[in-house]
Amino acid sequence: MIIKHDPSTGKLIGEFPISTPEQVQAAVQRAREAFPAWRDAGIDSRLETLDALRGVIERNGQEYAQRISQDTGKPLGDSLLTELMTIPMFIDFYKKHAKKTLGRQKRENSLLFPGKAHYVEYFPMGVIGIISPWNFPFQLSVIPVISALIAGNTVVLKPSEVTPITGEVIRECFEAIGLPPGVFEVVQGDGSTGAALVDADIDKVFFTGSLETGKRVMAAAAKKPIPVELELGGKDAMIVCHDANLKRAAKAAVWGGFVNCGQMCVSVERLFVVDEVYDEFLALVKNEVDALRFGSPEEDADIGPLTSQAQREIVERHVQLAEKEGATILCGGQSVARDGNFFEPTLITNVRPHMTIYQEETFGPVLPVIRVNDEDEAIKLANDHIYGLTGSVWTQDIERGLSLASRMESGQCSVNDLVTSVGNPILPFGGVKSSGFGRYHGVEGLIAFSHQRAILVDRGWLKSEPFWFPYTGKYDTLNEVFRGLLRGNMIRAGKGLTKLIFRMNRPT
Repeated sequence: MIIKHDPSTGKLIGEFPISTPEQVQAAVQRAREAFPAWRDAGIDSRLETLDALRGVIERNGQEYAQRISQDTGKPLGDSLLTELMTIPMFIDFYKKHAKKTLGRQKRENSLLFPGKAHYVEYFPMGVIGIISPWNFPFQLSVIPVISALIAGNTVVLKPSEVTPITGEVIRECFEAIGLPPGVFEVVQGDGSTGAALVDADIDKVFFTGSLETGKRVMAAAAKKPIPVELELGGKDAMIVCHDANLKRAAKAAVWGGFVNCGQMCVSVERLFVVDEVYDEFLALVKNEVDALRFGSPEEDADIGPLTSQAQREIVERHVQLAEKEGATILCGGQSVARDGNFFEPTLITNVRPHMTIYQEETFGPVLPVIRVNDEDEAIKLANDHIYGLTGSVWTQDIERGLSLASRMESGQCSVNDLVTSVGNPILPFGGVKSSGFGRYHGVEGLIAFSHQRAILVDRGWLKSEPFWFPYTGKYDTLNEVFRGLLRGNMIRAGKGLTKLIFRMNRPT
C-alpha cells in the first residue's frame, strides 16, 4: 500500500493500493488488444479525441491544481503554470504539425537510382510503457502520453509512488475524454510496479527519473531488447558574463534555482559568475533570496515544501556536507521549524568542483555560486561534469551569447533566459551524457514514439536492373561506375550505369 502524507503538514492524506505484477500484465494486455483499432483510427481521429483534454482541463483545472498542490506541496500558481498550462499548448502544436511530421515524405533522388522514387514515413511502435516522476507529476506524464497516443500507440502509465493523487487525476482526466477501452491504462505502484511494466509485453519504455533507476530500467529493457528513452538528472550551469543585465540575471537565477522548491532536473544548480561582476551580482541575488516567501499552497507563497521527507533529508545532507567541505552558507541552510518538509531557500558561496554540492544533483532550494575568472573558465567547468541537460548564458552581446551557448555540452541552452525552453512545444527536450538520451517535445516528440519506414518505388518498366545477375562480362563497366564514384565524377559513373541498363534490357 502507498501511504501518502501531506508535504505541508506531514498528516496522512491517503492510501493507494500497489498494482501487482499480474495487474500490470493485464493492463498491458488490454493495451495490446486496443492497439490495432487505435492505430487504424487515423491521425485526424486521434487528434480530435485528444483535443477534448482542453475542455476537461478548462472545466476541472482549479480542482486539478488544488489536488496536484496537495500532492506535491507546490504553490497553486506553480500547479497552473508548470503542470496544467502546458497541455493545451502541446495539443495545439501537434494539431498543426503531427500530420505532416508522421506522413509520407519524399526524398531527393540520386543519379545512380534512375527511375526510382524514395519515401520515408513513420508508424506506431505498439504499446508504450511510461514511468513518470514526482516533481512535475502531471506535465511529465501527460506530455509523453499524448505524444505517444497521437503517434498511434497505446500507453500504460506508471506514475510515481510519491505523488499518487496526481496519478488518479491523470486517470480521471483521460477517462473523461472517452478513449476506447485499453488505449490508456494507469497502474499505480512503487518500484516493483515499474519493474513489472518494463518486463511486460511493451514495445518501448519511456522513463523520467534518477540516473541510478534509469540504469536499472535500461538494463532490464536490454534483455528483451526494446527501445528505451531516458530523461534523467541535471546539474545545470548558468553563466553570468561581465556584460550581463545583472538585475535580470539575478531574478532569473533565483527563479531558476528555487521554482518548485528547486525540485527540477533543469534547476540552476551551478551558478558561474565572472570575477568582474561577482560581488555586485551576489548582492543582488541575496536580496532576491531574502525576499522569497515560503509556505503551504493555500498561503500564496513563492516556495512550498519539498515533496517528500526523503528529499528533504538529501537536501539537508548536501548542505551540511558543503559547509563541512569548506563552502559558506550565505543565507538559509536549515529545515524550517514547522510541520511538513520545509527547507529555507539557501545560497552557498565558495563552492569548489570537488564538493558534493557541486558534483551531485541536490534537487532542492539550494543555489551554489562559483566565482570564475572569465567566460572560458566558466564553459570549461560547466562542461566538466557527468550531467548535460540544460544551461544558460547571460550577456548583452547576443552573438557572443550564441557562441558560448554552442560550446555548452547540454541538450538545451538559453541566452538571457532559462527553464522556459522546457515548456516550449516547438523545441525538442532531452539531455546528453548522464542526463539521458532521446528527445521529446517538438516534432521529435512524435518521432520518438514511432518506427521509421523507408520505401523505394520503381515503376517496373525495365525487365532487369543493371546490378542483377548475370555478372558475366560486367566487370569493366562496373569498374567504370566505381571509379567515377570514387573521384566524384558522376558523369563517368552515370555513363557506366547507362551502359549496364541498356545491356540488361536490350531486345532479345
